Amino acid sequence: MKAKVVWKENLKFTGSADSGYEVDLDTKKESGGDDSALKPTELLAIATAGCTAMDVISILKKKRQEVTGFEVRVDVERAVDHPRKFTGMTIEYVVTGRNIEWSAVQRAVELSEEKYCSVINTLRGNVAMGHKITINEVEPE
Repeated sequence: MKAKVVWKENLKFTGSADSGYEVDLDTKKESGGDDSALKPTELLAIATAGCTAMDVISILKKKRQEVTGFEVRVDVERAVDHPRKFTGMTIEYVVTGRNIEWSAVQRAVELSEEKYCSVINTLRGNVAMGHKITINEVEPE
């Protein structure tokens, strides 16, 4: 995989990768930016959520879980001093559906975090990782 950023102006960049899609980047005003786009650290948190979410929903579909809604939330802790690296990350998996089996969700999360998600496995050892699972049962139709 190859990726790049191209400078636009001030601290604004456009990033792209092999897929051809683009994303705008900027930083907050107190750091010299215009606060007009996602920050690189936000992208890392989103990448973590997206990577594990794709794994988990795919596994839950294979396990024939009746998922009607799914969200992955990431809460990142960062060091106070520069380089302000990520020190901790809690990932919350919020599954909504009918007759969702706790064990199926737990196993899907374990498989993603331990085996499949390349982003989590890249961060592992450098960032304290934790997760929680919330299941919201909805009424049958």
